Amino acid sequence: MDRKKIVIIGSGPAAYTAAIYAARANLSPIL
Repeated sequence: MDRKKIVIIGSGPAAYTAAIYAARANLSPIL
């Protein structure tokens, strides 16, 4: 099973920014 470490709720600019920062921290974000 593939598990994600962080889930970001939303699809606006803030959610995408949060996903970028999470990816830079190797957290495997999913929107």
